[in-house]
Amino acid sequence: MLPTSCAWSGQLSLLSHARLRAACPCSQCRAARLHGRIDAAPSDVRLRAINRQGYGVQLVFSDGHDQGIYPWSYLRELAGQA
Repeated sequence: MLPTSCAWSGQLSLLSHARLRAACPCSQCRAARLHGRIDAAPSDVRLRAINRQGYGVQLVFSDGHDQGIYPWSYLRELAGQA
């Protein structure tokens, strides 16, 4: 698993690409998680692009998924759980 690093107030956090994909905040993935219908992200999933969106980033994954916008606050929350 390749990590992606985020720096928060001088502290570095590492999140795997698979963890980021599994935590996708798009409406389809959130609904699937709420109904227990989401499969685990493949361990070989990779980030293909990171696009800034002002209040966060859009992550584009190797499995073609690109619908989630990850707000900075959500990324920081995920980093705290890592």
